[in-house]
Amino acid sequence: MARIELQGLVKDYGKIRAVHGIDLSIEDGEFVVFVGPSGCGKSTTLRMIAGLEDISGGRLLIGDQVVNQREPKQRNIAMVFQNYAIYPHMTVGQNIGFGLYTSGLSKVEKQKRIAETGKILGLEQLLDRRPAALSGGQRQRVAIGRAMVRDPVAFLFDEPLSNLDAQLRSQMRMEIKSLHRRLGTTIVYVTHDQIEAMTMADKIVVMRDGHILQVGTPTDLYENPMDVFTARFIGSPSMNIIAGSASAGALSVSGAELSGLALPAHEGKILVGIRPHDLVVTEEPGGAGLNSQGVVEAVEPLGAETLVHVMLGDTQVIATAPGRVVPALGSTVSIKAGPGSLYLFDADTEKALGRA
Repeated sequence: MARIELQGLVKDYGKIRAVHGIDLSIEDGEFVVFVGPSGCGKSTTLRMIAGLEDISGGRLLIGDQVVNQREPKQRNIAMVFQNYAIYPHMTVGQNIGFGLYTSGLSKVEKQKRIAETGKILGLEQLLDRRPAALSGGQRQRVAIGRAMVRDPVAFLFDEPLSNLDAQLRSQMRMEIKSLHRRLGTTIVYVTHDQIEAMTMADKIVVMRDGHILQVGTPTDLYENPMDVFTARFIGSPSMNIIAGSASAGALSVSGAELSGLALPAHEGKILVGIRPHDLVVTEEPGGAGLNSQGVVEAVEPLGAETLVHVMLGDTQVIATAPGRVVPALGSTVSIKAGPGSLYLFDADTEKALGRA
């Protein structure tokens, strides 16, 4: 196991800069998730750590060694890809053991490692099967096993669950997290799915256009986003963003009444963010916070709760109602958000101003 440090890491493709001098420390044994939209530079960064992409500038350290010029095989890093890339003509055991082909270990030691890895992953009864006889989740475990068997200092995962169905993705998220707890090995994981990031990470790295916007725990990023992009990207459903203005210590939002709020010192146009779970459909409007009425445009019954799409002024927002409450389309409902649940951002820079 080892600490991984990115110091001013840059990646250029000709005249195009894909990664803009990012700095990041990944501690020994930490589970770090890079998250962001397609093209933000997260997979490129992962591939630079792996040695699959040349580094255009900056330094990459694994442990206390600069590894910029080292080949992938010299970094003792194991990578699991979105495509399982397991060999169909080999058995599960042979696939897992393929990474030991040039290890110099004895045949007995190789078999011991394969058996131990298979047991950890729950594949011990499947070692003689071919991949065609496995489910998608089992195949992904084989790919993880092939990485594990080498005993690397860190695992790199590049969107490994994208090809699985929703139920299996949920199961595999928990299996990978459980595996991390048992092994204690550093994991660097790339995904565009913020739910994967929130449920798995010790630390999340939010990227956009080759820059790191914010680094923190899932709770930090959810509760204290530093900008509009992070606020909307982290959390599901996405945060509502409504245009407003601040003047003389008062906050105004079209189509809503606000009262009893502690406001940061700011004058001018602002953006007000409200998470859907903080904006509730209520039969008892009024009191401190934000209060409004709006016409129901759509409803999404989810069982435990109902997502209600409501027009607030000229902006459609998502509010929540109890699962058994399903307002009729076209009906008018009251919605409310209490004090402390409004996130304020500067309209020009989109940087956070505080909570109200």
